[in-house]
Amino acid sequence: MSRAFVKEDLEIVERSRRQRSESGLPPGALNYLTAAGAERLRARLAALREKPGANEAEISRLEQMLASATIVEPQARPDTVTFGASVTVQLADGTQETYRIVGVDEVALEPANVSWVSALGKALLGAEPGQRVNVADDENTVLTVVKIS
Repeated sequence: MSRAFVKEDLEIVERSRRQRSESGLPPGALNYLTAAGAERLRARLAALREKPGANEAEISRLEQMLASATIVEPQARPDTVTFGASVTVQLADGTQETYRIVGVDEVALEPANVSWVSALGKALLGAEPGQRVNVADDENTVLTVVKIS
């Protein structure tokens, strides 16, 4: 049997004693951030540092996030959904929603942000306008990509 089909040698975080990062990413995974998200986190960190009696744990958490970040610039005119892109989708009932694919540490910065590792983010990445995608965690959710910006 070829070793290519044997999974026993894969290091699964839950089986190893290595800890997940605070972001929830497995050890060794790159912590992607958009440039805009990184800038907002830097501004939050600077404001906290200037605040008397600031929460040191929060300062440390933000410092660790930024230190581990890999900044990804969005493509200028994407024809597929990529990291950092905003994508408008149409739901089965005809309503439209817009999401922005971002890093796990910047999801909370805006209500429309969706992590690139979430089921929705994974379903949308690589999609093109007009394409229908199924969201992995809900077989009944089919979205049609309307616009990418």
